[in-house]
Amino acid sequence: MKMYDELKARGLIAQVTDEELIADLINNGKATFYIGFDPTADSLHVGHFMALCLMKRLQMAGNKPIALIGGGTGYIGDPSGRTDMRSMMTPEQIQHNCDCFKEQMSKFIDFSDGKALMVNNADWLLDLNYVDLLREVGAHFSVNRMLSAECYKQRMERGLSFLEFNYMIMQAYDFYALYQKYGCNLQFGGDDQWSNMLAGTELIRRKLGKDASAMTITLLLNSEGKKMGKTQSGAVWLDPNKTSPFDFYQYWRNVADADVLKCIRMLTFLPLEEINKMDSWEGAQLNTAKEILAYELTTLVHGEEEAKKAQESARALFSQGNAAQMPTAEVTAEDFQDGEIDILTLLLKSGLVPSKSEARRAVQQGGISVDGNKVDDISTKFSIDSFGEEGVILKKGKKNFRKIVLK
Repeated sequence: MKMYDELKARGLIAQVTDEELIADLINNGKATFYIGFDPTADSLHVGHFMALCLMKRLQMAGNKPIALIGGGTGYIGDPSGRTDMRSMMTPEQIQHNCDCFKEQMSKFIDFSDGKALMVNNADWLLDLNYVDLLREVGAHFSVNRMLSAECYKQRMERGLSFLEFNYMIMQAYDFYALYQKYGCNLQFGGDDQWSNMLAGTELIRRKLGKDASAMTITLLLNSEGKKMGKTQSGAVWLDPNKTSPFDFYQYWRNVADADVLKCIRMLTFLPLEEINKMDSWEGAQLNTAKEILAYELTTLVHGEEEAKKAQESARALFSQGNAAQMPTAEVTAEDFQDGEIDILTLLLKSGLVPSKSEARRAVQQGGISVDGNKVDDISTKFSIDSFGEEGVILKKGKKNFRKIVLK
């Protein structure tokens, strides 16, 4: 099966422009493509996972990825999919986050010998002269068309700053700059980026003429990637210091039955023939599929050794009630008042919940137990002596565990 057909079969493509030209580029290894990443944190998360896997898949087929870090647009913030204005970061924060991204991306993308590039749009955006930008780029944009874009319409009622209004122009300029500097002829993004991506395609065609249109092709990722990345306890990061390999494994092990095969198709590198055989799986077989998904993706991010440890720990945890690799959280004597700690504080310290209000809700819904004993009273307290040398096992729901030890 040719690469473009495989992308479609895996459910990765939602919309395209110039499909015949796109297929030719991708199938023949002639695509130099970019995907943008805004450096809003010092770690990528599973919401970026689809993009990273796609970049790896296309590079393996001979195409050249460009990871575009939004060091320049990070000064503004993308209004797409948001109801409020994003906080602006300092140059030092942006640079630190960019450095962290490259280290994590290197697990997916081979940057050696010019096989892939990582570039920062700060390199051209920060040097732009405002008047020149208005004359050379702004003249090609219709305000009426911009306001009709879904990413802006969602913000109009709450208020859209002029700062954010410029984001579409800046992203369009990114594609124009990448086309001129690196021969970039293809762009990928989520559905909330569609208007911005079309603007980039249109800008190149207007600036460079119709002859360039065959090389300015826009492709849209399926929106499923945007649904990933968060659980009740917060974001699921690719940095092992933020999300342990065990927790990362558990995140994928706990996906809904209806989503597991979809995720296997989109994110793993298992052959489609093997995946198609799983279509008839049901019941206990879906748990096997979830283990396959969790193991494959944990291997991609954390390596095979950590994936094996996480899998063994998860199996031991559910079959025996304990595991050597169970994630651990610490409490100190300062966390206790009069020698006791309440269940809400314990849950918050464990990292199983992001807030005390979430902790209260989990207890009231009957989803919390400590050392196998159900806790349904938010005023429940535990003495410092109850932690002993081994600590206590805190459980939230059916599959989320923490070993809490006294430091």
